[in-house]
Amino acid sequence: MSNVDFKQWFIENFQSFEKSLNGEKTESFHKIRKDALSKFSSLNIPTVKDEEWKYTNISPVVKYNFSVVPPKTDAAPEIVGKFLFDKLEHHLLVFINGEFRKDLSRLNELPEKVEVINLSSAIKNNHPALLKHFGKYAEDSNNLFTALNSAYTKDGAFILVPKGMVIEDPVHIIFLNIAGEEKFITQPRNLFIAENNSQVTIIEHYASDDNGIYLSNSVTEIFVGENAVVDHIKLQEESPKAFHIGRMEVDQERSSNFSSHLISTGAEFSRNEFTTRFNGEGGESMLNGLFMIKDEQFFDAHTMIDHAMPHCNSHEHYKGILQDKARGVFNGKVMVRPDAQKTNAFQENNSILLSDDAVMNSKPQLEIFADDVKCSHGATVGKLDEDAKFYLKTRGIGEEAATAMLIHAFASDVIKTIKIEALREYLEEIITKRFNQ
Repeated sequence: MSNVDFKQWFIENFQSFEKSLNGEKTESFHKIRKDALSKFSSLNIPTVKDEEWKYTNISPVVKYNFSVVPPKTDAAPEIVGKFLFDKLEHHLLVFINGEFRKDLSRLNELPEKVEVINLSSAIKNNHPALLKHFGKYAEDSNNLFTALNSAYTKDGAFILVPKGMVIEDPVHIIFLNIAGEEKFITQPRNLFIAENNSQVTIIEHYASDDNGIYLSNSVTEIFVGENAVVDHIKLQEESPKAFHIGRMEVDQERSSNFSSHLISTGAEFSRNEFTTRFNGEGGESMLNGLFMIKDEQFFDAHTMIDHAMPHCNSHEHYKGILQDKARGVFNGKVMVRPDAQKTNAFQENNSILLSDDAVMNSKPQLEIFADDVKCSHGATVGKLDEDAKFYLKTRGIGEEAATAMLIHAFASDVIKTIKIEALREYLEEIITKRFNQ
């Protein structure tokens, strides 16, 4: 294995990436890539000495020299089918090893002027909405992995819902990685734009059905216009030996409503950075998360809710279930700026340790600079309620069944907030397989 420095590797191999674009280099967009590469080269690799990475050691990630051009593979439809939800697949975009697969995707009738396409198509056409919104919310000047994603942006999902339009059925986007023996990096870049008074539900799904070693470095930008409603679900089922680094940046305008649900079970190492900003009054935001990790898996949720305007409400609730030697991190910040009077903000993190060797670091934070607000936060880390388990056992329920029932009850607080019944059933099945065996 080569021991080339992580940053140097991507700088030296940028030309190989350029060749893989096969003429898909529009002059204006390729300048964005090169500018991002310059920023990437100037940034340091984060370490545990950096406050934002205090509990997250990325040395397992940066020790590899990942191939910058993922291998092409002919994934069979039945592999994709493992990650579909029964009776849900009305709109489906499929990417295999970062490559858009039109033959495996399916879009039914969409409202007029609604666009659900791959990002590469938007780049080729210099789509005005792409040029207006790309990179505006996910700043890459101070984030090494975002700069890397911007420099190597090739494809991802692009959704534009014009003013007043509604996409009735969810859009399910699957990023499936099939690594085999090759170690590579995929860098999906997604841009979702919901203009004023529009509505859409999006499922961003990262998955693999093998044990390959790869790095998935994704960035998602979401614009939620005035009175628009966006329901976003992220499901992470990467290979147990994979590395997943994801960032989502959300811009919320006046009276918009955004909800996020993160369900994470895969990857040896995963870090998720979520930020939502209120840029208009009367906005509503909900961030829910559930992670279930075991063996030596590592999970990190790094969230920020930025109350920059008054009369906005936010609700954040993350839950974790840790087994074996798993390690988890929750670092959530709620910022209430001086002008954000009449803010309501609630933040909570609860984690259950099912092993004496599991470790959870929880750091909920409130920074309040306004005086007329209602804010609360809290965190708990502990074991299953022994009194509740004892009660169930006195009713003739066995040890394992009682444990499974309590875990289900713990996880259901997050699962039940997902509006899509088929997805809730899919997740219930995952929980059952993991804890009822």
